[in-house]
Amino acid sequence: MSEEEKNLEFAMSLITYSGDAKSSAMEAIFAAKKSAFDEAETKLKQAEDALLEAHHVQTNMLTKEAQGEHINLTLLTVHSQDHFITAITFKDLAQEMIDLYKEVKNNK
Repeated sequence: MSEEEKNLEFAMSLITYSGDAKSSAMEAIFAAKKSAFDEAETKLKQAEDALLEAHHVQTNMLTKEAQGEHINLTLLTVHSQDHFITAITFKDLAQEMIDLYKEVKNNK
């Protein structure tokens, strides 16, 4: 596999795992809105699992860079990092929203 193909594989894996995490976090919010808190927690756990996989991909990329295997910085590479950071933020906000939905339900 060429270096360019490896870089593409890294970027696409990061985008895929990050997209899965964001989708699961959104599903967690929707579940919490319906007061389906067990489902919300399950979806949030799925988001965390996908982010962990994305983190492994990113760590692998960083390790290779630290070992002298420089990765060509492309727009796709930057885009994949953007997806990852956005998914982390989205998961964190989903947790806060779930907590708020629980609080609102308990105060009714």
